[in-house]
Amino acid sequence: MGKLETENRKAIRRTKIQKAIFLTLASGGSRGSELFTQLVAETMLGLDITPPPRINEYVRTVTSRLTKKGLLVCEDGHYSMTDTGRKTLERWQREDFKLEKPKKWDRKWRIIIFDIPEKKRRTRDRVREILFNAGFQRIQDSVWVYPYDCEDLIGLLKTDFGISGDMLYIIADQIENDKYLRMDFDLTAYNN
Repeated sequence: MGKLETENRKAIRRTKIQKAIFLTLASGGSRGSELFTQLVAETMLGLDITPPPRINEYVRTVTSRLTKKGLLVCEDGHYSMTDTGRKTLERWQREDFKLEKPKKWDRKWRIIIFDIPEKKRRTRDRVREILFNAGFQRIQDSVWVYPYDCEDLIGLLKTDFGISGDMLYIIADQIENDKYLRMDFDLTAYNN
């Protein structure tokens, strides 16, 4: 294995350990507890990876690094996440959100329309980023389309960002000239 591959695997492992530490702390785990390393290892197994052989050493190193970055804070021998740490975890969780695609398309388009005010520009940009990462196609800046059920994600976005009145979820039978959308979503088998 080459040097770049080795470095890449280490970086991926580090990121997964960081995520496991955050998830363990978010679910009530405590660094002061003797079970903390075991809880982190169980969280990692939930992330579909095998814990490294020297897990205790890795957890200590990564926890120390996260504290230096200001993502964790240690009080009375127990670690907890800072606000910045919580925001980082939320970002990772949203980025990991994958929409389930059914085997067969129901020939309906899900159209998301939002009108988030300028004073909430960061929220608007974040919503666009999440929709893009989830696989939506942009028709206009605030109009996005997806061919499968995505109501749960949209409900989550509305709740998390407090934009219920600023976002609409529409189910449509047709979109004019949707040939290119069908190509983008690999739905060419469903041509009219």
